[in-house]
Amino acid sequence: MTNDHDGVRELLAAWAVGALPPGDDRTVPLHLAGCETCAAEAERLRDTVRLLDGTPGPGAAVPGGSVNGSVDGVLATALRARRPRVPEVAPHAAPYAAAVAGLQALVPELDGRWGTPVVHDWDAHATVAHLVAADEHLAVPLGVDARLPASHIPEETSAGDAWARRTADVIAHEHGRTPEETVATWAAQAAALLATPEARDPELAARAVTVMGLRLPVADHFVVRAFEAWIHTDDLGRALGLPVPPPPDEHLERLVRLAVRILGLALKDAPPVLFEITGPTTDTTWVFGSDAEPVTAELTLDPVDFCLLVGGRYAPEEVPRGITGDEAAARNVLERAASLAWL
Repeated sequence: MTNDHDGVRELLAAWAVGALPPGDDRTVPLHLAGCETCAAEAERLRDTVRLLDGTPGPGAAVPGGSVNGSVDGVLATALRARRPRVPEVAPHAAPYAAAVAGLQALVPELDGRWGTPVVHDWDAHATVAHLVAADEHLAVPLGVDARLPASHIPEETSAGDAWARRTADVIAHEHGRTPEETVATWAAQAAALLATPEARDPELAARAVTVMGLRLPVADHFVVRAFEAWIHTDDLGRALGLPVPPPPDEHLERLVRLAVRILGLALKDAPPVLFEITGPTTDTTWVFGSDAEPVTAELTLDPVDFCLLVGGRYAPEEVPRGITGDEAAARNVLERAASLAWL
């Protein structure tokens, strides 16, 4: 049991997810009633947890020991000890809902640091603005009204160039507004996406739409949105020196399987390579390349490292991996995977 100020701060994340040890479940509320500082921090953490529905698994513990109100503790506790899920959202949209919640948990740590360089030539403000532009490509086809002025992009412009032009226009527009306004626009658009019928009904989400030149079922586009929201949340965390946990295992598996499907299409005529993803509970394997030849190499990657490679956050020669057999064939898989990056 604890009743001192610092000790209570260490327990705030556990309080937010309802995981206080016996005794502290009485002491912490009493302290919050008389301490405005801790009460404000506790409410911020509780707001994050309200975005996440579910309960800790049997024997779940608060990760990381001392939390001290840091985003490390917030994200690790909220996104690992609990199962991120939004009521009435189908499984295909749950990874996106969890990624949105993760970024919202990180936003308070950006206060006063919005000019921090993050990725490409973007600062933190521009990174969130980019997500407004990125999500818009799916939101508009699903009937969500655009929240920003349209760009004047010629019809003959390629999907990649149009994507880059829209991102640049949105970032320029948002740099004329406050970061808080940009976050509000992004959050409102994300909430509207999660409120669409396609986010709740797998049958409606089975229809294919073309987004950024990629024709996929709407359900897969929600996974792409989750992928990008998580990658950029990780970018922001790295820029701030604050660790961001990967998606929960069941969400990570959806990201991996979608990336494998797309990568397989790019490698259909390549020398065959047995590709293995080593997960925390089970290992999954695929064969990339021509089915007319025997397998020439085996390539093994961790699921998070694979996603970071596909997301452009690892160079092919830098990603941790295991290779046996034809190294050139295995390197070809890594290079093709990295070439898919658009984030």
